[in-house]
Amino acid sequence: MDATTYPVFCTIVPPHVFDRLIEAEDPALVRIARRTLVADAAQRTERRLTTVLGAEPPAEPADASADQPRRTVYDAGHTTTLPGRRVRGEGEAPVADATVNRAYAGLGATFELYLTAYLRHSIDGRGLPLDATVHFDHSYNNAFWNGTQMVFGDGDGQMFLDFTLPVDVIGHELTHGVTQHSANLTYFGQPGALNESMSDVFGSLVKQYSLDQDAHQADWLIGEGLLAPGVHGEALRSMKAPGTAYDDVVLGRDPQPATMDHYVTTGRDNGGVHINSGIPNHAFYLVADALGGKAWERAGQIWYDVLTGGHLGPQAMFKDFAELTVAAARARYGDGAETQSVLKAWAQVGVPAS
Repeated sequence: MDATTYPVFCTIVPPHVFDRLIEAEDPALVRIARRTLVADAAQRTERRLTTVLGAEPPAEPADASADQPRRTVYDAGHTTTLPGRRVRGEGEAPVADATVNRAYAGLGATFELYLTAYLRHSIDGRGLPLDATVHFDHSYNNAFWNGTQMVFGDGDGQMFLDFTLPVDVIGHELTHGVTQHSANLTYFGQPGALNESMSDVFGSLVKQYSLDQDAHQADWLIGEGLLAPGVHGEALRSMKAPGTAYDDVVLGRDPQPATMDHYVTTGRDNGGVHINSGIPNHAFYLVADALGGKAWERAGQIWYDVLTGGHLGPQAMFKDFAELTVAAARARYGDGAETQSVLKAWAQVGVPAS
């Protein structure tokens, strides 16, 4: 691992959700929330040690010319030991465990989007093998990228379901790996919110690509199908309408802002990385909606060009990113609809882009 890589441990469910669950009246929910937070803290510490000491090399070497993924799915057996027992490898037949098969398919869908749309060979651009572990811990209410692999909890069944169910969750977490191997955005404040937003953008595009949806057909929800029956909400986040994904008596209300007018200044959640990501998320949605068609094509191409183009620094703020998207749109498409849509979108969310 490069010495300049920041020690990032990225989960799909943000800390403010567990802050609410710890205050729940149901003692079972409180216990599960505490257990999830303890497991997350242990993995976060492990991630920091990996950054200092260096990661173990992957079981298989990367292959920069590979046009097919090399997937391996492991079963943690409800422990916190990674990676666990190998249960399915590349090209092997589906197994009886649907969770294993969903993880395998989601890894493949993410690989396919990046290869087909952007000619990127796996998340590092050099054919990195894709590893995932399922059945992590007991009733674990999260999924995460730990710098080397994907990990999925089964959910508690009361607030969250199996974390392999939404393919955009898989795309989201793997995109943290893409960011790690490209712009390497610091996981704090606005750079951290951009980091989270990149994962929401391309996680949503993985879902849209796998369903062959255009921008107007897409639901623009992150984690749709993850909330258990009885929870009042649609998903974890909405790119189309940040702040509306859920409003539940236990989970609380989605705190994401859609514009800089409601930017949240906080010391929690690494400076609000999961909250303020709603602003660049909404900007991307506005660009994709204005352009129409397949969102991974023109809108996604602009965002990908910025993420991987070498000009986006680790400490980039929203304004820096916005200016780079305008430059990328102009460089690829000229001063037509693409560039004008980007300029208009950033103006709508209150971020200066020129």
